[in-house]
Order: sequence, then structure tokens, then C-alpha cells
Amino acid sequence: MKLYLDMCCLKRPFDDQSDARIYMEALAVEAILQLCGEGQHELVTSDALRFENSRNPNAERKEFAEASLALAAQDQPHSIAVEQRAAAWQNVGVGLLDALHLASAEVAGVEVFATCDDVLLRRMTRMTARVRVLPVLDLFKELVP
Repeated sequence: MKLYLDMCCLKRPFDDQSDARIYMEALAVEAILQLCGEGQHELVTSDALRFENSRNPNAERKEFAEASLALAAQDQPHSIAVEQRAAAWQNVGVGLLDALHLASAEVAGVEVFATCDDVLLRRMTRMTARVRVLPVLDLFKELVP
């Protein structure tokens, strides 16, 4: 399966692990990355992910995200198609970076876009994307039944 993990997924292992949900999401992210590293699923990266990560002031988080993105089997560069699709997402109220991530995933032909972002997840329940948008825990449950 072709997967796109947004940056909040890649940062999750560094969030406060005393919260049970965050802890479980962090474990799910690490397991999904392991499956991708083993070649069981294809991770897709993008210029949008690299851009967002370049703005990360936390060196440890930044290095983890870089190492995670290095596992990607496919790289979706920024393009006119990504820009046009991102503009469409922005027109319906999705923020710029989320719009770029969604557009990159769609243009890359990703099957599942995973996130830990509750605001984005709520918004996507009212919209139709060319990719399934799932909470990272739901993706984990699909990949490891």
C-alpha cells in the first residue's frame, strides 16, 4: 500500500508520551515506518514534507523526520499539478501546509494519507479527497490486523 504520513505523524514520537493516545500513536508511527523500511508498504515523501521539516527548530525531531523520509520509495516533487490541487484545498478552508501535503499525496497516487491532526481529520470528514484520510491508529489497525 502507498502511504503518506504528514509531519505531525513524524513528530508524534517526540510528544508527551504520558498521554495514552499520544503514546499509542507514537508506537503506530514507528511500526508503520518499520513496515515501510521492510518493503511491506511504500512510504511517499514530498517537497512539502521536506520544507515543513526544514522549519523545525528541534534538531532531534528534524533528524528523526529526515531519517523517516529517507525510507520513502517515492518522492513527489512540487509541481503545477500539486499547486493546482493545493489551491483547491485552500479554497475549501484547508491551511497551506495541509493543502500541500494532501495535494502531494493525491498527485503521487497515494492510497492512504495518515495524520494525528484532529482539526484536519474533522475537516476531511466533510470533504472528498482522491486519497483516504485516516487517523494514524486506524491505518495501523489496517496494516497490522
